[in-house]
Amino acid sequence: MAAVSHIGLDIGSTSIRAVEAARGKDGPVVTNFGQAALPPGAVKGGVVGDDRALTLALKQLWSASRFRSRKVVLGVTNPQIVVRETTLANLPEREMRKALPFQVRDSLPLPVERSLLDFHPLEAPNRGETVRGLLIAAPKEAVLTMVRATERAGLHVTRVDLPSFALLRAASRTDGRVEALVDIGAHTTTVVVHLDGEPLIVRTIPRGGAEVTDVLAGRLGVAAPEAEALKCQVGLRADADARIAGMIREAAGPVFDEIRNSFAYLNAGGRQAQVARLALSGGGCLLPGLAEALGAHLGVETVIADPTVRLSGWRRSRTEAPDSSRPATAVSVGLALGAA
Repeated sequence: MAAVSHIGLDIGSTSIRAVEAARGKDGPVVTNFGQAALPPGAVKGGVVGDDRALTLALKQLWSASRFRSRKVVLGVTNPQIVVRETTLANLPEREMRKALPFQVRDSLPLPVERSLLDFHPLEAPNRGETVRGLLIAAPKEAVLTMVRATERAGLHVTRVDLPSFALLRAASRTDGRVEALVDIGAHTTTVVVHLDGEPLIVRTIPRGGAEVTDVLAGRLGVAAPEAEALKCQVGLRADADARIAGMIREAAGPVFDEIRNSFAYLNAGGRQAQVARLALSGGGCLLPGLAEALGAHLGVETVIADPTVRLSGWRRSRTEAPDSSRPATAVSVGLALGAA
């Protein structure tokens, strides 16, 4: 086992998940896992609301989980992040980075001066004048705020990455079928549609499981914690309390529809493709009956993602959740794999 370990850090709206991985003889091995709850308002949809609370939660997580390393790959999400396919002048990597702000200045909703920019090629560079790839733009201050809060906990952010790319690394299947990876969090849902690992659509939806909880709480006239517990108990199962399950299904409808709307982008630019399979991850995917209900709503085969498919092992830690909760770790696993 290599001595060097890498930690993927996924900061959500209600919890933090961290996965430590190292390179083993037969491939990557998860050597440690930890998670910690976040107080309400500390982070919402990738935007830090209380940096001190976030820093404290990270310190507590590292103390409880006893990770070997303090170097982390940080997953960042934000409603203002833009990921779109584009074609740029084919330049050497160093020149591309310098020229990128000038090439994309007129195609972004945010000023380039207030954005962090990157370009992910979708084809091997050749002698052509242009190269096709994904343009990534994120609001600079929002990302830096999360980085600073993380580093105040005594951690070192070696790089930042998108949850969508982490999902591709951890849970994608390359069998010639168009697959949608959908990670449902409390306030954000990440959708990445790919074919054999090449992203076709990357979208962040500012909706998630908390919206369902809030609607259910309002309908029943109860506090959010009680509604959350009831939601997780009843879910969308056909054999559950029909009245409550019906309310949950109705509340989840807008999230389901946004996922369906994401697939419409597949036919943009003359491209014709249909999603053949959908794989669910994130804390929201643990809702009982969700895969069956979403699959019926979309008319697409829907399964729970397996974030262990590219791992050669997973060592159980003393703070670890049951195996049934592992789909919620897909982003943190993918972040760790990106560095391992």
